[in-house]
Order: sequence, then structure tokens, then C-alpha cells
Amino acid sequence: MASAALVMLMTPGLAFFYGGMVRAKSVLNMLMMNFIALAVVGVLWALYGFSMSFGDDAFGGLLGNFHFAGLENTFGKLAGFATAATDTSPAVAWPGSDGLPVLAFVMFQLMFAIITPALISGAIADRAKFWGWTLFVVIWVTIVYFPVAHWVFSFNGFIGENSVGGWIANNLKALDFAGGTAVHINAGAAGLALAIVLGKRKGWPKDTGRPHNVPFVLLGASLLWFGWYGFNAGSALAANDLAAVAFTNTTVATAAAVLGWLVVEQLKFGKPTTLGAASGAVAGLVAITPACGFVSPIGAIAIGLIAGVLCALAISLKFKFGFDDSLDVVGVHLVGGIVGTLLIGFFGTTSVNSLGADGLFYGGGFTQLGRQALAAGAVLAYSFVLSFIIGFVIKKAGGFRVSTEDEVSGIDEAQHAESAYDFTGTGGGLGHPSTIPVKSTPAAKLEESKA
Repeated sequence: MASAALVMLMTPGLAFFYGGMVRAKSVLNMLMMNFIALAVVGVLWALYGFSMSFGDDAFGGLLGNFHFAGLENTFGKLAGFATAATDTSPAVAWPGSDGLPVLAFVMFQLMFAIITPALISGAIADRAKFWGWTLFVVIWVTIVYFPVAHWVFSFNGFIGENSVGGWIANNLKALDFAGGTAVHINAGAAGLALAIVLGKRKGWPKDTGRPHNVPFVLLGASLLWFGWYGFNAGSALAANDLAAVAFTNTTVATAAAVLGWLVVEQLKFGKPTTLGAASGAVAGLVAITPACGFVSPIGAIAIGLIAGVLCALAISLKFKFGFDDSLDVVGVHLVGGIVGTLLIGFFGTTSVNSLGADGLFYGGGFTQLGRQALAAGAVLAYSFVLSFIIGFVIKKAGGFRVSTEDEVSGIDEAQHAESAYDFTGTGGGLGHPSTIPVKSTPAAKLEESKA
């Protein structure tokens, strides 16, 4: 539950990270696009999301059944090791995990389900209608995230000794400790699809929009780093040696990624930037997520360094291929997720996790690398195609892209009737609010009409 709370904090942290990078006139919209994911996914997860993700397999390892709909059949039950006297095998792929209350696991996995669609929002910053985005989140988590979570996270026998889980975890046996495929590749592919569907912002690429608040960006990245310990170490599902390994690997990989990104900036532009340091940290966190429970600290440093360099180079792909990925969701999350997922096939070692696999550098050959590549490709293709279709339908219905006028004048006012900042300069400081409203909120407009 403590880890779940840490992962929950990642979504507000992401809101600050993204919010600082957008223009002042669209920061509230970006914050709301992240915050609404907490509300929407929280309800859907309880109604049917957890059941679709972790219910007993209903068809070919693709989708769970509705045994846990409404969170029925979860009270007073334990998840983890099988309890039958004749079955002593671990029911989850991490050693040393004791049984834990099913509802604790429900809440932990809910936070993964919340932040995944929130990650997508950065790809379409400055131009999406709030309710169109909300509708996209409802549909996307239902037909994309919940099934993919079943593929990757649902292990045979984890909830109920005879339960059957998803195909990637149990049949393909690709490794993903905390969500490189289900979260980051999934969100990155969806971000790419939506960036293509919604089209470019007005004036892009000549006008890419300057970050309006770089301290917000660094604050958000720091909150993400902090919460990510719950994300990665918490995925050991116990306070044990493996959790400590995941915690350590998360730290050193992220540190290495910051250095890798800044070196690329120094060589390309002659100066390291605060924005680059924050982005490098997130790239490292993304890349180590699938690998943190399967590699040594030296492997983690290598993964972080490689991810920092490759993601820093990858953010220029949008200019080469002409898609307006506003906040580099593709360059950081899709590329970083792919890097981390594939590098397990090189740096994985059973000395860290006996239920993992030895990669190429540890005598394991190419077998695990092939499994990792297939898992990454399957999630990428599934997410991209369905995200493109969902976004295209909502856009054609007139519910996704704001008008050019609203984009230019300010999406915060157009969508939320609010402004983040008072630009009049007439505020009197603490206790002395401005007497001239910048933009009228609904409540202010009511008072004005009364006057």
C-alpha cells in the first residue's frame, strides 16, 4: 500500500513535468489531462478493469474474465504463492514474495493503470479538447491497457492456485519486471498514433513553444523519480532482497541516464540544460523499469547510460518524420521502453533473480532477446493500431481537436474558463488579490452578471 501511494504520486508529478514544458496559456489543460486519469481509471478499474487484467484467462491469454467485476471475490483473500499443499511453486515470477491481500495488489496495480494513459497526454499538448481526451482515456484503457496488462502482468496461479494468466508472461516468457511493455511502450505507441491523428500545432515546427516554467519540469521529474521507487521496488511485492536490488538499479540507471543525456546536449549544442537533466532522468527511469529486477547494478548503469544517449538523440525523430509529439513521449517513453525491454536480453542474469534469464552477455544466447523483441513488437503494434482508430473516430466526430482560434488564444480559457497566472501585474501579494480579473471564471461571471 505504501508503494501504491508512491506510484499514485507519480501522476501529479507527471502533471508538473508536462505542465512546466507547455505554454503558460495551456498549463491548466495539461494538468487536468493528467488529473482526470486518476478519476476515470480509478472508477473503471473497480468496475471491470482489474477483472479484465487479472481475472482468470477468458481467451487464449488475451483477456481476463469478469470474476472480479466490482471487486467482488477479492475480500479476505491472499495473492502470491499458491496455497495448495501439493503445489509449492511460486505463483509469481519473483522469489521470496509472501502472500499479500488481493485488495493491496488491486490498489498497487490501479496506479499503473492510471499513469499509463496520463503519459500519452504529452504527445498532444496544446491542442486537445478536454472531454474528447477523457473519452479517449475511457475507451483506451478498456480495450488497450486492460488487455495488455493481462498479457504482461497476469501470472498463472497468482490469484487462485488454478488461475490462468496472459500469453506474454506465461507462454512467451518475456521478462518485464515493472511495466516497460505494458506501460511505456504501450503509452509511447499510443502517443505516436494520437500525434499523427490530431496533426501538428499551428506554426510547428518553426514554433515549437518554449517551456513556460522549467522549475516545474524539474520538480515533476523529481516527484517521478521519488514515486518510481514504489513503481519498481514495489513490484517485488515484498520488502526483500529483490526489492532492494530493484531500488538500487533504479537509482544508478537514472543517474547514468542523466549523465548520458547531458553529454549528448554538450556535444550537440555546447551547453547542458535543466530540461535535458530532467528528461534524462525520466528516460533512465523508463528504461530500467522492465529490467530492474533482472540485472546487476553494473548492467543497470549500462542500460541507463545507453537510454540517456539514445533517447536524447531520438527526440529529433519527430522533425525528421514530421509528427508533432509535443513533449517527446515517443522519444522518451517509446524509445526508452524498447531499449530497456531489449537490453534484458543482453544484461539479464539469474544471479540477481533465479526466475529471470541469462542474457547474451551472461551465456544465455539470443533466446531471451528474441522473446523480449516479440513482446515489445506485439504491444507496440496493438497499441498503435487501436489508438489510431480510437483517436481518428473521436476526431471525426468533432470531439478531439480544438479550433485554431482556441489554440492561439489559449486552450485553458477555451476548455476550462480559467487562467493559471495573473498577467496584469495588479496583484497585491499575499492577502491583497488583484481587483482586476484576468479572465472570468464561471463563478466570477455569475458575480459580474449580478452586479
